[in-house]
Amino acid sequence: MAGPEQQQQQQVEEKAEHIDDAEMALQGINMLLNNGFKESDELFRRYRSHSPLMSFGASFVSFLNAMMTFEEEKMQTACDDLRTTEKLCESDSAGVIETIRNKIKKSDSQRSGVVVVDRLQRQIIVADCQVYLAVLSFVKQELSAYIKGGWILRKAWKMYNKCHSDISHLQETCQRRSSVHQESLSVDNANHNAPVENGVTAEALDRLKGSVSFGYGLFHLCISMVPPHLLKIINLLGFPGDRLQGLSSLMYASESKDMKAPLATLALLWYHTVVLPFFALDGSDTHAGLLEAKAILQRKSVVYPNSSLFMFFKGRVHRLECHINSALACFHDALELASDQREIQHVCLYEIGWCSMIEMNFEDAYRSFERLKNESRWSQCYYAYLTGVSQGASGDLDGASGVFKDVQKLFKRKNNQIEQFAVKRAERLRKISPTRELCILGVIEVLYLWKALPNCSSSKLQIMNQVLQSLDDASCRGLKHLLLGSIHKCHGNMRDAVQSFQLAARDEYGRQINSYVQPYAVYELGCILLAKPETVGKGRSLLLQAKEDFTGYDFENRLHVRIHSALASLKEVVPQ
Repeated sequence: MAGPEQQQQQQVEEKAEHIDDAEMALQGINMLLNNGFKESDELFRRYRSHSPLMSFGASFVSFLNAMMTFEEEKMQTACDDLRTTEKLCESDSAGVIETIRNKIKKSDSQRSGVVVVDRLQRQIIVADCQVYLAVLSFVKQELSAYIKGGWILRKAWKMYNKCHSDISHLQETCQRRSSVHQESLSVDNANHNAPVENGVTAEALDRLKGSVSFGYGLFHLCISMVPPHLLKIINLLGFPGDRLQGLSSLMYASESKDMKAPLATLALLWYHTVVLPFFALDGSDTHAGLLEAKAILQRKSVVYPNSSLFMFFKGRVHRLECHINSALACFHDALELASDQREIQHVCLYEIGWCSMIEMNFEDAYRSFERLKNESRWSQCYYAYLTGVSQGASGDLDGASGVFKDVQKLFKRKNNQIEQFAVKRAERLRKISPTRELCILGVIEVLYLWKALPNCSSSKLQIMNQVLQSLDDASCRGLKHLLLGSIHKCHGNMRDAVQSFQLAARDEYGRQINSYVQPYAVYELGCILLAKPETVGKGRSLLLQAKEDFTGYDFENRLHVRIHSALASLKEVVPQ
C-alpha cells in the first residue's frame, strides 16, 4: 500500500498530466489584464516548475511588477527570476510536465514533434528573457548598462530571426503537404491537430509563430522609429526596421493562442494611440490608426470587459478624437478599476491632467499633477513643473512660485531632456515672478511640444490665441509666434500659420532662452509645404535645414524623429 507521500506525488502527477501549459499561461496573462495581478502571480508561481512556459509567465509578472514600481529590490528579483527561467530553458530537465509527457506512450513521430516544439519554445523564451534583461539594464541609465543592453538585444534578435525563419519554413512545408495530399487524406488525418512535419501539428506551429512574432514584430516596429543619427549604431548591431513587417507580426501574434497574444494587442493599441499620434506627419496616419485601435478594442471587449488597461486605451481614442469629456470618464473609470495597481493609476492621472489642460480646467490639472509629484518615482521634477504652471494658470501665483522653487531640488536625471527643460523653465518663471498669462503660455507650450494642441476644441484654441496675442515680452516673442502658428494650423488657417512660423524662424533675440523655437518653426513650415505637390521640394529642403543647420537645442532628438518620420512618409508617396 502506498504511503501518504507517494499518494500526494501521484496526485500531483495526475493533475500535472492534464495541464495544458500553453492554455494555462494564456489564462494567467488574461487574468493579469483583467486586473487580477495578484491572482496571476500566484497561478504562475504555483506551476512555475512544471514547464519553461509557466516559469516564463512567473518571470514576466515579476518583470512587469519591477517596471511598474522601479523599486531596486523588485528589479533585482525580476533579474534573478529571468535568469532562472533562462537556465531552465537551457538545461536538459524540463520540469514535472515534461517528465510525465515522456512516460506517455507515443509514436516516434509524436515524440519527435514534442522535441521540435519544446526546442523552439525554449529558444523563444530565452530571447524574451534577454529582451527583458536588456530593458532592466537600460533603466539604470549608465553608459556601461546601455552597451551591455545593446549586445544582449543583438543576441535576442538573432534568436528571434532564426526561430521565425524555422517556424515559417515548417509552416510552408505543412501547407505544401496539405495541398498535395488534400484529396487523399482521411477525415481523421485532415484534422488541424494531425502531425504534419516531424510530428509537429499545425496548431502547435500557429501558436509558436504567434509566440515569436511578438518579439520579432516589436523589434521591427521600434527600430523603424529610431532617428537617422542613431541608425548607424543600430545597423552595426544588425537590427532591421520594417514598420509594416512589425505591425503585421504583432497582428499575427495578437490573434494567436500564445500567452503573449494579449501583450501583442496592448502593443498595437500603444502604437496606434500613443506613438503614431506623437510622430505622425499629419492627421491621415493618425485617423487610420484610430480606426484600427477602435476595431481592436471592439474585438477584445468580451475578453477584457473590466480591464483598466483597455479602458485606458479607450480613453486615449476618445482624447485623440477630441471627445475630451468621454476621455476623462474613461480615465476616471480606469483609475477606479486599477485600485490595486499604483503605476496604472499614475498613467491615468497623467492623462486626466493632460485632458484638464486641454480643456483649460487648470485646477483639476493641478490636482492630478500634484498627486503625481508626490507619489510617482518616475520624474518628480517634470511633474512639479506641470503642477506649477497649472497652479499659476488657475490664478494661484504664490503657490506656483513655491512649486517652481521645488523643481530644481527634484532635478535628478541630469541627461534627461524633459527634466532639463522643466528646470530651465521653472527657474525663469521663478526669477521674473510669474503672471497668470505666462503660466498659461507654459501650458500651451507643453501642449504644443507633446502634440496635444490638435486635441483642443476651437473655442479653447481661440482663448489660447487671445492670451498669446496679449503677451508683449520680447524674450518670448519667437515662442509666441511658434504657438500662434500651430493654433492657426489647427484651425486650418494655413496662410496665417505660415506667417507666424516665419516670424518664429527669424527670431534671434529669444534664441538663447527658447533654443528650440527656430528649428521647430522651420520644421513646421516644411510640413505645411509638403502638403502641396507644387511645394514638396521646398518643404523637403526646409526639413533637411531643420535637421542639419541647428544643434544643441531642447528636444533635439524628438524633432529628429519627427523629421525622419516626415521624410520617410514622403518617400512612401514619392519614391526617391
